[in-house]
Amino acid sequence: METDTTPYPGHEIWFFTGSQGLYGDDVLRQVAEQSRSISETLGRPGKVPVRIVWKPVLTDADAIRRICLEANASDTCVGVIVWMHTFSPAKMWIAGLSALDRPVLHLHTQYNLSLPWSSIDMDFMNLNQAAHGDREFAHIESRLGIDRKIVAGHATDPRVTRRIATWARATAGRHASRTLRLARFGDNMRDVAVTEGDKVEAQLRFGFSVNTYAVNDLVTVVDEIEDKAAAELASEYCELYDVVPALRPDGIRHDALLYAARQELGLRTFLTEGGFTAFTTNFEDLGGLRQLPGLAVQRLMADGYGFGGEGDWKTSALLRTMKVMGLGQPGGTTFMEDYTYHLGPGTPRVLGAHMLEVCPSVAADRPRCEIHPLSIGGREDPVRLVFDAAKGPAVVVGLSDLGDRFRLTANTVDVVGPKERLPRLPVARAVWQPHPSLAESAEGWLLAGAPHHTVLSSAVDVATLDDYAAMTGVELVTIDEHTTSDRLAKELRWNAAYHRLAQAL
Repeated sequence: METDTTPYPGHEIWFFTGSQGLYGDDVLRQVAEQSRSISETLGRPGKVPVRIVWKPVLTDADAIRRICLEANASDTCVGVIVWMHTFSPAKMWIAGLSALDRPVLHLHTQYNLSLPWSSIDMDFMNLNQAAHGDREFAHIESRLGIDRKIVAGHATDPRVTRRIATWARATAGRHASRTLRLARFGDNMRDVAVTEGDKVEAQLRFGFSVNTYAVNDLVTVVDEIEDKAAAELASEYCELYDVVPALRPDGIRHDALLYAARQELGLRTFLTEGGFTAFTTNFEDLGGLRQLPGLAVQRLMADGYGFGGEGDWKTSALLRTMKVMGLGQPGGTTFMEDYTYHLGPGTPRVLGAHMLEVCPSVAADRPRCEIHPLSIGGREDPVRLVFDAAKGPAVVVGLSDLGDRFRLTANTVDVVGPKERLPRLPVARAVWQPHPSLAESAEGWLLAGAPHHTVLSSAVDVATLDDYAAMTGVELVTIDEHTTSDRLAKELRWNAAYHRLAQAL
């Protein structure tokens, strides 16, 4: 087997090709050769980020049903691409599609780019009739209510491969959420509504499981970390970051850096041994921890872990999912919170941050490692990385539980950086201009009932989120340059009607 060099080793998208036995062996051999060629075209390096696996041509209902069941049972198959090379009577697909539990992309393509006008005959027409066969297939998809993405065009068209690549990243995100285990240290912040939610419904909808542990279960692991291991990691910090003198080996606060390293090693151990890829903490419930974890959380996020502050398990799971979807893409993805506004002069903008926990994957420059008091939590001064987020386009995303459904809200933004230096704000931060404006964006976000904890990403775009929402059956509300609060209010009412009717059906 070839080495998988995609960003998602161990993930596969299976390529199904439909035909029928009516055409005879010679034609079916051509179908197989040409469909394999299309599959290989999509699988070339730099095209689709998930390995494409070609499957033999499907010509009868039993073979279709069996391959769909195999896809369901596979730990590596995250989605299927389906193409009708010729005409494939769609009643053959009913049992298989009805059983299939993988995202579907219907590729409407053909082997030849151009028609051989001077030599075209009925043999050519019978072989190259995807324009005919895909319409038959699309009818049964619609009849069965199959949620799918449709991409039309030749496999060599960059637009086609871009759209398939976007969908492929969403399939990887869906797979990550379906296999995600989340460790929740303590409960959520007291009296907060938006960090609550239905964990059972979340597992039914997204697949992730939320497991709560006493903070002192973590403390036990942290306290068992050897001094030598903590010292080695603290030395690594001094190489990677601009560590303030007080935290360096000869500094008066070096012990705090050693404890931050001990926290990171303890968290890694706990999460690794439990198979967790996301976690939460809560400053109100720190047990025997000497510091609120700051540096440790930041570094774990940089390695792809999901995180949510104040027990926010929904944002933690969303962050992990988006981390996976953004693999191999430029930019970063982080836990975030809209903190305060600059309303003028000049273009209004948002200052986003959190107490400590912003991922350095979004940093514009080499982070500084600092120690400062924290006015809440009642523990020792925590160590943290301080930096400004890199400038450029991004998206801010929140996941909320509305009681009868989950809603993703996404706002496109431009990260612009602070207008002036922030010498007295010792936390990592991002400054952005939301689309279409701060006022319209804020009104839309509030209308949607979206959360204050979010995920900020310059690696994942709205198109990927749109595909992910379709795969999971979750509402997506997008606030972008075209949004007005009046139109959004109507859209939210229409969405509410649709989702309630769909549940009843």
